[in-house]
Amino acid sequence: MSKLKLSKDEKEILKDFEDGSFESVITPKRRKTIQAYAEETFKKDKRINIRISSRDLESLQRRALEEGIPYQTLVSSVLHKYVSGSLRDIAANKVLNRDAQK
Repeated sequence: MSKLKLSKDEKEILKDFEDGSFESVITPKRRKTIQAYAEETFKKDKRINIRISSRDLESLQRRALEEGIPYQTLVSSVLHKYVSGSLRDIAANKVLNRDAQK
């Protein structure tokens, strides 16, 4: 496993956490708000059915096995990252950048 690259502040927080001196400054009200956001984010209240090639399904299952998670969780995570804007299509961006340079 590769070593994480932490900033000076992150290293200090990790050191404090590991030696037991870290104290959270989050108020109970703020904690409750953050917890509600997290619960809403991870609530799975809808079901979908899709058809994909068996090769793609096998690839998803293999990748999920490597990550140690169920493949449905992997698919849900990928979809969530895409719609939230944190997952980008690198190949499409290369084409757009190349076309913009012309």
